[in-house]
Amino acid sequence: MTALRPALQQAYLEACELELQAFKPGNVSVYSAGHGMTVEHFRRSAEASAGPITDPGLGVGEKILAATRATWAVVDCNTNLGILLLCAPLIQAVQQPRGDSLRASLAAVLQSTTRADAEAVYAAIRLASPGGLGEAPEQDVRNAPRVTLTEAMALAAGRDRIAHQYINNYADIFDFALPRFHTSRGRSRDDSWAAVEVFVGLLRRIPDSHIERKFGARFTRMVSDRMAFVEESLSVTDQPEHCLQLLRDVDAQFKAIGLNPGTTADLTVASLLAVRLNALFGT
Repeated sequence: MTALRPALQQAYLEACELELQAFKPGNVSVYSAGHGMTVEHFRRSAEASAGPITDPGLGVGEKILAATRATWAVVDCNTNLGILLLCAPLIQAVQQPRGDSLRASLAAVLQSTTRADAEAVYAAIRLASPGGLGEAPEQDVRNAPRVTLTEAMALAAGRDRIAHQYINNYADIFDFALPRFHTSRGRSRDDSWAAVEVFVGLLRRIPDSHIERKFGARFTRMVSDRMAFVEESLSVTDQPEHCLQLLRDVDAQFKAIGLNPGTTADLTVASLLAVRLNALFGT
C-alpha cells in the first residue's frame, strides 16, 4: 500500500485542481474568487491535506482529522472539510480493497466505520467550524459520540448531502456524476468542462446543503432554474467557452446575494477523484 500512496496523492491533487479549473457559479474557481476566499486558499489546502488523507496507517476518521489539522496550519478558513469527509472513504476503499470495484469496496468501508472514527470527525468539524453549524437533536458534534461515524451521518443525512452519501454509498456520485462526466468528456470536451457539467447537473437536481443551512429553501427554486438554463446552454454547443458570459452572469448574481454552493463543489471534487480511483481499481 505504501507504493500506492503517490498515485493516490496525485489523484487527489488532480481532482482538487480540476475542480478549481471548472467555472462553478457561486463558488471559487480560476475564473472568480468569492466569499473571502481565492484559488490559492484551496491549492494550499489541497497540498497540505494530500499527505494525511492518503496515509495508509490512518483510518477514515483519523485521515479526516489529520488532514483538517494540516489544512488549518496553512489557511485560516474552512476550505475543504466537505472534500475531506467525502474523499477519505474513497481513498480508504482503494487502500483496503474489499470488493471487485471501487463502489463495492467503498460500501464495505462505510459499513465498518467505528465510534473512534466518529470521535475524530467530530473533532475535525469543531476545528473547521463550517458555516451554518448549529445544534443537532442527536449526537451533536459538541458532545462525545455514542455511535459509529456512519450512524452519525445517518442522523444528519436529511439535512446534509455529504452525510447522505455515507448512507447511500455515494449514489449521487456513482449514479449521476460519473456518467455525466464521461458523457461530457465523450463529446470531445476537456476535463474542466466535464467538471462544469457535473457541478451544474448536481446543483440543478439537488438542493445545496451549504446554501440551505444559511437561507433555508428561499433560493432553492431560483438556483435550480438557473442551473437548468446553464445545463441546456451547454448541451447544445460543441464550444462550451461560448457559455462563459452566461456563467459569469450567474456567478455574479449568486455572489451578490451570498449564495455559495459549497456542498455541490465538494461533491464535484469527490466525483473527479472517483473517476481517477476507478482507473486505479481497474474499472
